Amino acid sequence: MTVPPVDGPTEPPHVTETRTAYDTVAVDYARLLEGELARSPLDRALLGHFAELVELEGGGPVVDVGCGPGRITGHLAALGLDVSGIDLSPGMVAEARRRHPDIDFSTGSLAALDLPDASVTGVVAWYSIIHTPPASLPQVFAELHRVMRPNGLLLPAFQAGGFSVRHEQAYGHTVTFEAHRHDPDHVAGLLAQGGFRVTVRTERAAQDYEKTPQAFLLARRG
Repeated sequence: MTVPPVDGPTEPPHVTETRTAYDTVAVDYARLLEGELARSPLDRALLGHFAELVELEGGGPVVDVGCGPGRITGHLAALGLDVSGIDLSPGMVAEARRRHPDIDFSTGSLAALDLPDASVTGVVAWYSIIHTPPASLPQVFAELHRVMRPNGLLLPAFQAGGFSVRHEQAYGHTVTFEAHRHDPDHVAGLLAQGGFRVTVRTERAAQDYEKTPQAFLLARRG
């Protein structure tokens, strides 16, 4: 009797869809967002605050999860941090490696990071959870908690609003993906339930091309 093969775990559709979309737009995305941080003093202030706190903790490795073409990773490296980047999209990782050849970049999923337990002092998730459905956020936060050292620092940034949007066009390309404008209260509550202590919460109004407020949280791992 022939035994049928056992299939491995099926990747969630939103993960496959997000990877495909960002592989498609990677080159134009990197080009269009180049220099964006220089026009965002609040973003730089928050990232600088994070970097100083990491140094006060004695330093240690930091990972930029959902790093895209490495624009935030490169900024953190310029601030003196021992930082690496991880992104779901091989296309984005290729762009990051091309732009920042001295930084280590690899592919990986927010919900299943190839990192040892308690191995990093800090995690930056800069607009990395915007394609994670609200119901899947606890799994992502549990994974971030796993890889962080006690009292480690987590800095997520995301578009606020509490609703989701389906996109068929982005960065000059035809793509299909869903973006989630998470409710900051909900995210803060999930972080607390997941073993984090939120210490800073900042929100600002939409500006320029943005359509929703932007939210930033700083939390420490328990």
